[in-house]
Amino acid sequence: MAAQDELNQLERVFLRLGHAETDEQLQDIISKFLPPVLLKLSSAQEGVRKKVMELLVHLNKRIKSRPKIQLPVETLLVQYQDPAAASFVTNFTIIYIKIGYPRLEVSKQCELAPTLLTAMEGKPQPQQDSLMHLLIPTLYHMKYPSEPSKASPFVLTERPRTVQLLLEFMLDVLLMPYGFVLNEPRPAPSSPQGGSGTGAAAAQGLPQPPPGMSVYAVKRVIGEAQWSPEQLEQCKLGIVKFIEAEQVPEVETVIHLVVASSDTRHSVATAADLELKSKQSIIDWNNPLIINKMYKVYLGDIPLKTKGATVKQELKHEPVSTRVKMKILPHLLRSRLAAECFPANIQVVYDGLFGANTNNKLLSLTLQFVHHICMVCPDSNKPLGLMLLNGLTKLINEYKEDPKLLCMAYSAVGKLSSRMPQLFTKDIALVQQFFESMCKEDADVRLAIQEALSMMVGAYVHLQGALLNLMEALVAAYITKPEVQVRQIAMKFAITVFAPDHVASRYLLLLAAGDPREEVSGEARRALRSLPSTKTEKEGSRPMPSFPEMVSYIQEKAAQRLKTPAKYIVGTYTLPFNPATFGEIVLYLRMCLAYSAGATSTSQSLMDMQDDAPLIGRYVQSLLSNEASPSSATKGGEANPVHIYMALLQQLLSAVGGIPVMYCLLEVVSVCPEKLTPNFVDKIDWIKGLMNTNKEDMRELAAQLYAVVVSTMSGNELRTAVQNLIKTTKDTHSPETQHGAILALGYMVGRYMNKRRSLMPTEPTPKENEELIAIATKAIGSFLDSESPLLTVAAVTALGEIGRNSVLLIPADGNGFTKLSLVDNLLARIPSGKETGKMKERAIQTLGFLPVGDGEFPHQKKILQGLMDSVEAKQVELQFTVGEALTNAAIGSCSGAARDVWTCTDDQYCPPDNVKNNDIVPWVLNSVLSKYISSPNPHVRQAACIWLLSLVKKLSHHKEIQSHLKEIQTAFISILSDPDELSQDVASKGLGMVYELGGEQDQQELVSTLVETLMTGKRAKHTVSEDTEVFRGESLGKAPDGQGLSTYKELCALASDLNQPDLVYKFMNLANHHAMWNSRKGAAFGFNIIAAKAGEQLAPFLPQLVPRLYRYQFDPNLAIRQAMTSIWDALVTDKTIVEKYFKEILQDVISSLTSNMWRVRESSCLALNDLIRGRQADEIIDRLSEIWETLFRVLDDIKESVRKAADLTLKTLSKVCVRMCESTGVTAQRTVAVLLPTLLDKGIVSNVTEVRTLSIQTLVKISKTAGSRLKPHAPRLIPALLEALSVLEPQVLNYLSLRATEQEKSAMDAARLSAAKSSPMMETINMCLQHLDVSVLGELVPKLCDLLKSGIGLGTKGGCASVIVSLTVQCPQDLTPYSGKLMSALLNGINDRSSVIQKSFAFAIGHLVRTAKDGSVEKLLQKLNTWYLEKEEALYRSSCCLVVHAISHYSPDVLKAHAGVALPLAFLAMHQEPEEEKGESAEANLWSEVWQEHVPGSFGGIRLYMTELIAITQRALQSQSWKMKAQGAAAMATIAKQQTGSLVAPHLGMVLSALLQGLAGRTWAGKEELLKAVGSVVSKCSVELQKPAAGQPTFSEVLDLVLKECKKESLVYRMAALRSAADILESTQEDRFQEITDIVLPLIKKCFMFVESDQWECLFERSRQQLQRSLATMETDNRPDLKDKAQTMRRKIQALP
Repeated sequence: MAAQDELNQLERVFLRLGHAETDEQLQDIISKFLPPVLLKLSSAQEGVRKKVMELLVHLNKRIKSRPKIQLPVETLLVQYQDPAAASFVTNFTIIYIKIGYPRLEVSKQCELAPTLLTAMEGKPQPQQDSLMHLLIPTLYHMKYPSEPSKASPFVLTERPRTVQLLLEFMLDVLLMPYGFVLNEPRPAPSSPQGGSGTGAAAAQGLPQPPPGMSVYAVKRVIGEAQWSPEQLEQCKLGIVKFIEAEQVPEVETVIHLVVASSDTRHSVATAADLELKSKQSIIDWNNPLIINKMYKVYLGDIPLKTKGATVKQELKHEPVSTRVKMKILPHLLRSRLAAECFPANIQVVYDGLFGANTNNKLLSLTLQFVHHICMVCPDSNKPLGLMLLNGLTKLINEYKEDPKLLCMAYSAVGKLSSRMPQLFTKDIALVQQFFESMCKEDADVRLAIQEALSMMVGAYVHLQGALLNLMEALVAAYITKPEVQVRQIAMKFAITVFAPDHVASRYLLLLAAGDPREEVSGEARRALRSLPSTKTEKEGSRPMPSFPEMVSYIQEKAAQRLKTPAKYIVGTYTLPFNPATFGEIVLYLRMCLAYSAGATSTSQSLMDMQDDAPLIGRYVQSLLSNEASPSSATKGGEANPVHIYMALLQQLLSAVGGIPVMYCLLEVVSVCPEKLTPNFVDKIDWIKGLMNTNKEDMRELAAQLYAVVVSTMSGNELRTAVQNLIKTTKDTHSPETQHGAILALGYMVGRYMNKRRSLMPTEPTPKENEELIAIATKAIGSFLDSESPLLTVAAVTALGEIGRNSVLLIPADGNGFTKLSLVDNLLARIPSGKETGKMKERAIQTLGFLPVGDGEFPHQKKILQGLMDSVEAKQVELQFTVGEALTNAAIGSCSGAARDVWTCTDDQYCPPDNVKNNDIVPWVLNSVLSKYISSPNPHVRQAACIWLLSLVKKLSHHKEIQSHLKEIQTAFISILSDPDELSQDVASKGLGMVYELGGEQDQQELVSTLVETLMTGKRAKHTVSEDTEVFRGESLGKAPDGQGLSTYKELCALASDLNQPDLVYKFMNLANHHAMWNSRKGAAFGFNIIAAKAGEQLAPFLPQLVPRLYRYQFDPNLAIRQAMTSIWDALVTDKTIVEKYFKEILQDVISSLTSNMWRVRESSCLALNDLIRGRQADEIIDRLSEIWETLFRVLDDIKESVRKAADLTLKTLSKVCVRMCESTGVTAQRTVAVLLPTLLDKGIVSNVTEVRTLSIQTLVKISKTAGSRLKPHAPRLIPALLEALSVLEPQVLNYLSLRATEQEKSAMDAARLSAAKSSPMMETINMCLQHLDVSVLGELVPKLCDLLKSGIGLGTKGGCASVIVSLTVQCPQDLTPYSGKLMSALLNGINDRSSVIQKSFAFAIGHLVRTAKDGSVEKLLQKLNTWYLEKEEALYRSSCCLVVHAISHYSPDVLKAHAGVALPLAFLAMHQEPEEEKGESAEANLWSEVWQEHVPGSFGGIRLYMTELIAITQRALQSQSWKMKAQGAAAMATIAKQQTGSLVAPHLGMVLSALLQGLAGRTWAGKEELLKAVGSVVSKCSVELQKPAAGQPTFSEVLDLVLKECKKESLVYRMAALRSAADILESTQEDRFQEITDIVLPLIKKCFMFVESDQWECLFERSRQQLQRSLATMETDNRPDLKDKAQTMRRKIQALP
């Protein structure tokens, strides 16, 4: 039966469909019946289902031909989502949704879009795809809220699965190319390997999808109706808009934006690009979600061999197009994670480098990615490194197009090598390949290869065995190539890969050291000469090869090269190396020789080299004594390394020359003359040739060599040689030859005599030899007066050499060339302005040497006196020479100067026993101490100090020195106070040496003297005579208090503080800061060794010293600073020493901050600044408040430089504290707790501007970083800052505000408050407020209340109000218990004279009432009512107005709840009479705004609050104030007027009673309003009044009262009363003629008298008109006389002008 019903129903629907003629009718039927018809598909009856299908077929035909017909999509969507619906029903429902949805208007589509998403949940995949296909085009038209906080149209958070589906679909849409056509391929014949890859796709007969998509993805994007390119573009734009609106988390959508930004259509790409750029900084590029998606899209579904092809072929995504790849790669470059994702990263690299569709841009990006991987990837991932290396080398081998890309590839290999050296160590072929490429490639690429190779060097540092030999061969092959970069990098390999004692590599470096290009040769020279201590050497290797190894290797190579084109030809000579290389080889061999001999191997200056000669001599002797057996002889015949070395030297010397080479030869021969000079006997002429060269130094060295060689010959040959030389000296044609001969004579005679003295001390010299020597001496002496300075210097040098070794064979005095004339001649040269420095040096040396060789030299004292008297200004270097000469001359024949410098050191020298002692040290010492040290001339004092130092140094064991230590110390102390730095320094060094020399008893005495002198500042007086130089140029402007001593005083104080006064000497040794000690003369004193020793001795005192020294490094006095820094550098070798003694340093610095000496205060500030920078919180937190407070004090120091230092330190401290507060955990909390009280109690309330400013800045920064940690401190912080708002305001503003007019004051106060609110303090307060809750309010609110009551400044009050408003927003519920207190505090202060404060408080109350209890609000409004009605001051009224208006505006709901109290007041106040000057009409406007906003229209409002309105107006009428009475009257009149027509009992009675009540009593301005109101009420409501009602006055009562008012004296008021009475009488028809007559007649009589007196002109126009109206009324009277008079009078008035 039921089935039949259903069929009948369907038939009826069919019939209605058939009858539908228009589209509208059809649409109505479909809308109504389509959903239920579809539901019938779930019927159990086959017939019903068939009928439904039939009906639907018919319907489809009709719908498809009519595209305008709308379907009930909304209903269908609801039906579609019904979980109970059968799948058959839903399948058909979605068909109609798909037809109907696109037909809807765009706005309707947008409205239903979220429902489409909801409908997808849990549906089959094809249906979901269809729904998404419908949704995507709608996205373009969707409107999203502008603020993310507002509700979004899509609610997606609960549907992660749907979101995922949607995002996948969107990505496919974005990847879809425009105008793509899916071609179904013809089925291909089955292939044998139908497993995976494209073969499988073809085998399954699938079409080829576009890049990045799968076949399935294309099909679902195309859907049933493919979008046109324009529609597709709109869809893509819609997706970008959807992403922009942040409908889904940005992590999910990054890939969508990247793909969209690569779109071929400009609109899509630009929109996506902009969005990407805006989010770039927010996106976490290391999020695995983002990176994995990027890789998946980039690579598609690549089946890995390990996993097999798990993805269905139809679902397999292709890799994206090159265009998209080029957009993805730059983002992968941002990500550290992307570089670590193995194997995806390597797949991307190989695809970019060797993929089928790659191009140069993608190649470039891929190489950048490789660089990125090399920088980031862990060096343990070996497969990755190997694959990268293979890929790069393959690219380098195959790619030849763009040199820039090649450069990047090479560079990447370099980076990879430094990241994973283990990959490269065994692969020397790669190095060779790179070297080879370097020779062939262009300059740019060559540079890249050079960079790569220099990075690769490190990988080969640990090579051994065969690999090392291979590398050696490789470097050797390339170190001589023509390209400079190739040579440079080969050299770098030679330096780095091989140990410093590897002979072959050193040889290659020597070849490079002779390179014509400075960049190659310079680097090689540095590598060869750098001492091993400065480099980290390989384990177990020596700093350089041994001498024999190196020499034999060089010889072997030299022999080979002579047979090859590499040889070098100079004139007639053929050399194995070019001169530069050869020179380097020789010097390096000399270094190896010195190193093997155990000396320090430097090759800097010849003088330094000469010091090592005796050591080298012993080694050469040992080498020569081990004469090699014949079997080991090389083919060259010479087996001994020394001989080979000499042969090389001679070879180079013959061809090229060179002073260092000459020196090396001289040295090796001189150190072992017996064994080596025979080789040169036949080369005398060659040596003579060298003596004639054009270089002075060369001739000097050659002359020495000649002397060494000749002096070993037999007597006759020797004599012949001397005679020849004497002859040569007379050859005036060639000064060079003469120069050489003079020097050779001197050196020869000297050597001969020295030999005689040492070998045969007792035998006298043979007569003929003696004569010859005398002739030679005279010959030399003859050149002393030569015109050529060159020959004079030679003569002086030669005579010195002879005098050093023996007695000069010339007369002591008399005429001619005598010892006396020689001394005079030489002494005269020292002060002479004409002589060169060299001449002076040599003259001084020679004078010093004369008493050394001659124990009975007659003019010894003359020499010494002459030297001491020869001081000239600014000849410091010379004074060191003088000191040496004085020492030599004073000790005479016992001096070490008499030794053979080549074979004997100064320490080893022992004078022969038979020497005549001519020691006059006591005399010299006495002269220096008594005369020169105390000289008034500072230059003399300085020179004397240097001489004294020299005496103490050289003669330290001399009994005379030992016995005069105290006097010497006193002398040095007196020089300490000299203004000249060098003098001070020399003196301090001298003091140290003196101390070291003394015994224990002496040392104690010395220390006490020194300390006493330094600390009391007593100084030696210098007597001033006529010629005393009082001021030297530089010393002008120095402090007159012996400023120079300050450094030493400080050092002494430092030592005394340690209870170790003797340490002052150690400090002096360490405070070495004068450049002089680095010069050759200065270095000879060896103070660096003494300093090192002093450093060791001071080590135990470090704990006490470090704090003081640390501070002293910042001393404002430059000299002290330098001295202390030197001591610090010498003592503190451990970098962690500051950490170790941090507490002690901090303690010292803090306690010194308040020292009574400004220098200490300043240095402490600067030291503290340095100390706290970068510190962790827990290190200084305990002293934090102390540091702040002390620095605040110092910031107000009397001295500007101290203030600046304190300011600098405070700024650093502020930064440190802010950083401490940023961290998390207990420390940050503690820091805030320590810091805030200090800043609040001492900082912002300070009267020092700088302190306040800095405190506030720090507070603001801390509030930004500390966040919720401020909460516990808010009750202190907020009130303190609020007070500061006023304290910190310039006081002049208060003064100006008092003097300004009302208007100016208001504008100024507004500006002041605005400034306060935007100030940093307010900013800090706002930061604090964000973290408040109920736990803090209990403490904060009372303080706020106190501030509101007692706060004086405008800023503080305004700030408090602002804080209260913020509290009502931040924590409304928590504030409720305290709102009442706050409200009463605000109300107490609201009647402020400043209108700006009034408004602020009102604003605060307006917000506060929201959180207050109802009772409090009620009380507030009652109080305002009372104020308004009872207080007469305008201030109270304006306060009431502002508060009620604020409540109405900001808390309208609260006002509604208390409308019964507030609105009547507003109504009454609306009627306030405006006073022009005060502009009170503005207040009336505010009141009327309140009234109008809260009533449903004025009429309704009055009706609603009638009782309350009458009550308040009655109170107003009873008020003592006339103004208030008038206002009440006006309000009452308004009530009456508004309600007249509709007043009924009981309101009528209430209004009328109130009006009549108000009429009683005296007349006052504005009372007329009541009369008018009474008149209008009675006249309009006369009918109602006739009905009796309780409490309602009768007509007669009203009339009695009104007529009573008509009798009042005020004429205007009486007229108003009469008019009112007239109105009432007219409407009530009462007969009160008699009463009226009694009132009016006297008036008229008065008028007649007035008229008869003809004084009309004085009447006003208005009065005349009133009079005329009254007379017209009288004309109607029935009394004829009255009538006539009235008529006459009226005419008379009318006729007036």
